[in-house]
Amino acid sequence: MSRPVIGVIANSHLLNDTYAVQAVGDMNLEAIAAVCDALPIIVPALPDIVALPDLMNSFDGFIFPGGRPNVHPEEYGEEPTPAHGEFDRARDRLALPLIRACVEAGLPILGICRGFQEMNVAFGGSLYPEIRDLPGRDNHRMPPDGTIAEKFAMRHTISFTPGGVFHRLMGAEQVVTNSLHGQGIKTPGSRVVIEGWAPDQTPEAVHIADAPGFALGVQWHPEYQAGIDPVSRPLFAAFGDAATNWANGKRSPVRQIA
Repeated sequence: MSRPVIGVIANSHLLNDTYAVQAVGDMNLEAIAAVCDALPIIVPALPDIVALPDLMNSFDGFIFPGGRPNVHPEEYGEEPTPAHGEFDRARDRLALPLIRACVEAGLPILGICRGFQEMNVAFGGSLYPEIRDLPGRDNHRMPPDGTIAEKFAMRHTISFTPGGVFHRLMGAEQVVTNSLHGQGIKTPGSRVVIEGWAPDQTPEAVHIADAPGFALGVQWHPEYQAGIDPVSRPLFAAFGDAATNWANGKRSPVRQIA
């Protein structure tokens, strides 16, 4: 039996400040191959050349990973400010409708960092441009200096809804994760159920209500050391199981997670 095929939505970059490229971090690809036992394929975030029906018919699941550009605030009815940072309008135009289409069809999706925020915006939610500027909130951004290990080091706890999807998936009501984001959920989308919070009450884990398939999002970066991290591994393993089921003509609703 062939492995399921997982599409990883790319981010746009300029190579040597000149040449436009689409790229995905190695960590995401390695996590999919090692933990999901799936074949990772980079999906260019170029909606003018990548059609949604083709994507839906070609993949068994999608990961919407993190990226430096943020979702444009026009997508949730606000004007851009310098605090909103950089944007990737092409990824907005691909990712947001693709998330909605996948949820409707039951095609498994996992949102990570920006992908977590995209899931919220896709269902009508809004974002804070800068969490650290809010009263009582912590600085969740990646440390500006240090090694990869130092930047992805465990930073804070996350508390899950007792008995919820993430509690059942992790086997714990509280876990410890890294933190590498500037923005965060302001108003949850109409079907976005928040199930995990940082100590400062920043939302960190969501699922899409009544989704016929796997539809989870996390604000942290589980792709780092996914094969050995006790929080990351069950998340990717469950996503991989859902993608395998999809490839075999089955469906894995979130509510079926033991």
